[in-house]
Amino acid sequence: MTMMPFDAYMNQLKQMVQPMRDELTQAGFQELTTPEEVDNFFKDTKGVTVMVINSVCGCAAGIARPAVIYSVKESEKKPDHFVTVFAGQDKEATAQARTYIDGIPPSSPSIALFKDGEIVHFIPREQIEGQTAESVVANLQQAYNKYCD
Repeated sequence: MTMMPFDAYMNQLKQMVQPMRDELTQAGFQELTTPEEVDNFFKDTKGVTVMVINSVCGCAAGIARPAVIYSVKESEKKPDHFVTVFAGQDKEATAQARTYIDGIPPSSPSIALFKDGEIVHFIPREQIEGQTAESVVANLQQAYNKYCD
């Protein structure tokens, strides 16, 4: 059995997950792929930010991404900023993003809401997996109504 060279494997993996990245970036989310990008984003950001910790799993594809995209398009009150990191792909950026979600165990996919850089609302995988996209949208819209101007 011939092994695929590691670089070729990583390129193939990157191509496979690109549509999962594109789904959010095409909806207006800024992708943060390095720890520096994460820190630079949070350094001076004011207002409300929704951050998706993206994942390749089925609940990210069928619930989390569609729900957060719908919520930011259809809600009357909306966050000011939309960002995403990709767990398992951009590991260092994801680890750095999680430092801003202090005290909450790592979870992917997950959706975090920040106000002036402070975490104010968090939806972990356990509240995504097994739910409907509509229930996650409702959860997000409640948070937007509470924290967004």
